Amino acid sequence: MADGITMRSLTKRFGAIEAVQDLSFDVPPGRVTGFLGPNGSGKTTTLRMLLGLVAPTSGEALVGGRRYRDLRQPRRVVGAAVEAMSAHPGRRARDHLWVLARAAEASPERLDQVIEQVGLTDAQHRRVGGFSLGMRQRLGLAGALLGDPQYLVLDEPANGLDPAGMAWLRTLLRDLAAQGRTVLVSSHVLSEVAQTADHVVIINAGTLRFAGPLAELDAGGQSLEDAFLALTTPIS
Repeated sequence: MADGITMRSLTKRFGAIEAVQDLSFDVPPGRVTGFLGPNGSGKTTTLRMLLGLVAPTSGEALVGGRRYRDLRQPRRVVGAAVEAMSAHPGRRARDHLWVLARAAEASPERLDQVIEQVGLTDAQHRRVGGFSLGMRQRLGLAGALLGDPQYLVLDEPANGLDPAGMAWLRTLLRDLAAQGRTVLVSSHVLSEVAQTADHVVIINAGTLRFAGPLAELDAGGQSLEDAFLALTTPIS
C-alpha cells in the first residue's frame, strides 16, 4: 500500500529481548487507525522505527513506500508527536513553535493557522512551564501539524485532555483523515479509539494480533474493549 504506512516483517531486538517480532501491517490513507496494545507491547518501539529514531534489527517501516530517512523533506511529509514534549519551560509557546516551523519550512501564516487550529491562540505568548498536560498535548500536536503533512503519527495524544478536549481531538483527527491523510494514533483510551478510529491494529508482546477495519470487530458482536482483552490477555 504505497500511499499509506507499511510495516513489513519488522523486528527489533535489544540484546536478548525481542521487543517487536516479525510485525507486518498496513495503515491505509483516508482513515484514522488506532494502534493498540498493553504497556510494553512494542507500540512505541514500532513508532520509533517508523520515524527512523531506532534502527530495526530486520524488516522495514515505510511511509508512502519510502523509509523516513529517505524522505527529502520529512517534516513536510510526516507530522509526529511520539516523544515527551520537550519545549524549554521558560520559552513562550509561539517561540517554541516558530523554531519548529523554520525546521519544517513553514511560513508565519502557517504558524498562525496551526496555533488557532489547536486552540492555543490565547495562550501562545505564555511560557510553556505554566502549561497543563492538556495544553502541552495541544502544543505537541501543533508542532506535528506545522508542515501540513500527509501523514500523522501520534503517541497517546489524548493524555491530559478533558472531555471537551477529547471531543475536539476526535473531530480534528477525523477531519484530517477525511482530507485523505494517513492518521496513525497510539492510544490506551479504548472508548475514545472506538469513537474515532475506522481501522485498528492490535499488538501484544511485539506480535500482531489484529489488523483491519473496526467494523470487523463490531460485526463479531464484540466491543473494542472485549476484543482487546481477548487478544491481549495471556491464557493461564
